[in-house]
Amino acid sequence: MPLNRYGVLVGRALDRRREGSTDTPHYQIHVGTDGGEQYRIAINVLSAQAPSELLYLVDDDFAHPLLAGITGLADGWHPLPSTPGGAALDFIRGNLFDPGAMRVLPPDVSGPDNDLADLFEHYVQRAMADPGARLYAFGQRWGPEAGVPDKIFGFLPGNGVHDIHMNQGNGGAYTRDDGVWQDGGLIFHFPGEGRWVAVFLAFQSQAWHTDDTTGHAIGGGPAPSADAAVVRVLAALVNPVGPAPEHEWVLLLNASPDPVDVTGWSLSDRAKTRTPVPAQVLRPGDTLTVRLGVGGAVLGNKGGQITLLDADGLKVHGVSYTEPDAREGWVVVF
Repeated sequence: MPLNRYGVLVGRALDRRREGSTDTPHYQIHVGTDGGEQYRIAINVLSAQAPSELLYLVDDDFAHPLLAGITGLADGWHPLPSTPGGAALDFIRGNLFDPGAMRVLPPDVSGPDNDLADLFEHYVQRAMADPGARLYAFGQRWGPEAGVPDKIFGFLPGNGVHDIHMNQGNGGAYTRDDGVWQDGGLIFHFPGEGRWVAVFLAFQSQAWHTDDTTGHAIGGGPAPSADAAVVRVLAALVNPVGPAPEHEWVLLLNASPDPVDVTGWSLSDRAKTRTPVPAQVLRPGDTLTVRLGVGGAVLGNKGGQITLLDADGLKVHGVSYTEPDAREGWVVVF
């Protein structure tokens, strides 16, 4: 079953704790709110299933439509519905990042800047030193546990957020946690710099094609490689000049050295509405302009997503754009 208390915690980093690399280590963050509440964020840095080292990705200048849904949230815990179009995270459907760009890091080894704990230290210490910085921790809440002190930082009552990682495509007993639009993650906001930094984690054992309802794995295999998307969304006109209905289009590119038959493929928007891709075979290097008509995918002017799906409905490639990207008459290049 999916996570039952999914949401996002907003607060200020007060302290942190490393737990080494044995047993089931976590990187622990002590978070406080303007209202005096205290929380602990528990972040896995080692998997209980082989391969044990985690995949990670850091975006030092994160921009995505979901930020509009969390900007201005007050400190504290905010439950989130596990549905598209809001602030919930989904590593596969949300087009948050390119999974092929994820890398493996050990949990905690000797030497500087060479493990997951070091990575978190860099951003958490930076946030601790900036009174205006805020953490946004997406995951599953526990507590408050009346009369029970937190086991790491000692505050009362025990209270926190865990599952700060991908929460779908699991294997074995962990399939019970599968669901869609409920992935974890950590986003830092540094208002003085006008910068958002996002950190995303996944287990190497997790699948990157999952059921749209259950989040269970469809097939298996590792995260896609950087060149796995043979056909890519290259550009789009999301805000044509003139009043609605607008004549939007999406440009696809066959980046592979082989012909690709796109018969039965489709483009999907943020609300999962689809437009068929014209049936044809794309030769190596060919481009294809897909025009979006009435009743199909819609590219909103306030930010959105474009996902390319194959004939089986599996994701081939996906991109996102923000409201500033959607300037009238300009082509957005991805």
